[in-house]
Amino acid sequence: MRQAIRRERTAARRGSGDSARGTPLRHLLLRVLVLLLALALWQVAAQAHGSVYFPPPGRIAHRAYQLWFSGPVRHGFLTEAAVGDVLPSLGRMAAGFGIAAVAGIAAGVAVGRSRRAYALCNPVLQFARAVPPPALVPVFVVVLDFGTPMQIASIAFSAVWPVLVNTAEGARTTDPLRLDVAAVLRLNPVERLRFLILPSALPRVFAGLRLSLSLSLILMVFSELLPGTANGIGYTLTDAQSRSDLLTVWAALLLLGVLGYLLNTALLAVEKRILGRGRSTA
Repeated sequence: MRQAIRRERTAARRGSGDSARGTPLRHLLLRVLVLLLALALWQVAAQAHGSVYFPPPGRIAHRAYQLWFSGPVRHGFLTEAAVGDVLPSLGRMAAGFGIAAVAGIAAGVAVGRSRRAYALCNPVLQFARAVPPPALVPVFVVVLDFGTPMQIASIAFSAVWPVLVNTAEGARTTDPLRLDVAAVLRLNPVERLRFLILPSALPRVFAGLRLSLSLSLILMVFSELLPGTANGIGYTLTDAQSRSDLLTVWAALLLLGVLGYLLNTALLAVEKRILGRGRSTA
């Protein structure tokens, strides 16, 4: 009797494991199916409409390939346009996002762990977060003039607020019981920060980082639309628009969408790995 029960439990565990492994694959197949269906509808609608303003996705993808990914193998299939436009844009975005992440996490922890600082700074933080990021770009143009420093500064300043606010909220809501245990164990401030405050705030921190990543991409493009820019994806957009090259405009928009999706997917993978490791060691 006991052996029969054990066999049933073993079979149930195997079945649940198979279903768990099959669920991500099923979701992936559904996503691919929805994407293919959307592309098919787009293709049919574009061919039926026959307008130069609404090209089919196949032509857009081919133009993107010609512009950026038809280079030699030794250069990773990147063309001169990709090296001259895509890489500088990613560099500006990475610099601004990196500054925003470091400054936002550090300031957020400091504000969140002090009740008085949180009470004093919270109205200012909420106001700064509510200001539309593109509205601040003219201010940075006046202060720093056109160029890469202005672009990086505008990206960093606009992207820092979601990280700061979310980190402050996460640090403020650390379990008081754990803090009491830390006091009993006589942990120093660095140990409290490392083992208690940051792990408890990580979910909110990553939520802020995802918002900041999207803002960084938006501000990167917007800052490159301004005069004085000589390269970048935003510059490619304005240059193609001035030449009425609508196919290149659509290709640049497609590239921005793909970059945003890939960057967000990479950040989600890092988040799952870090948070999963934190749960396993808790």
